Amino acid sequence: MQSVTGLIEQFGPWLWFALAVTLLVLESIVPGVHFVWFGLSAAIVGVIALAAPIGWEWQLIAFALIALAVVFWVRQKSREESAKPDVPGLNERGTQYVGRVVTIEDAIVNGRGKVRVGDTVWVAEGEDGPKGANVKVTGTDGTVLVVSRI
Repeated sequence: MQSVTGLIEQFGPWLWFALAVTLLVLESIVPGVHFVWFGLSAAIVGVIALAAPIGWEWQLIAFALIALAVVFWVRQKSREESAKPDVPGLNERGTQYVGRVVTIEDAIVNGRGKVRVGDTVWVAEGEDGPKGANVKVTGTDGTVLVVSRI
C-alpha cells in the first residue's frame, strides 16, 4: 500500500491528467458514452490539484463528487433532449389536420359521425350535421377528429 501512495504523491496532479487521457482513449475504443464523463471529472480534479495542492485523499473525494455531479447533470440534460421529438406531431396524424376544412362522410348524429380527409375516413365528434356538409377540424381526441360547423 505504501508504494501506491508513494506513486500518487510522486506524480501528483499529473496522475489525474493521465487518468483523464486513459479514460478518453478508452471511450473511443469501447462503444457507448460512459468513460468520457469520468475522464472529464479526472481532468477537472487535475486542474484543481494544480491550482490548490490538496492531499490525494481529498482529490479522490473530489473526483467522486465531481463524477457523480457530471453524470447526473448529463442524465438530466439528455432526458430533456430525448423528450423533445425531432418532428412535432409525427405520431399524432390527426393534429396535422387541425384548421383544415373537411366534408362530412356519414352524418354527425348525437355528436358522432365520420368525415373524409383526402382519401381517408375519420371518426369525428362535434355539432350534428348532414352528409356532404363542410366542417372545420378544431382538435383531436386520440384518433377522433373534433370538428365544428363553419
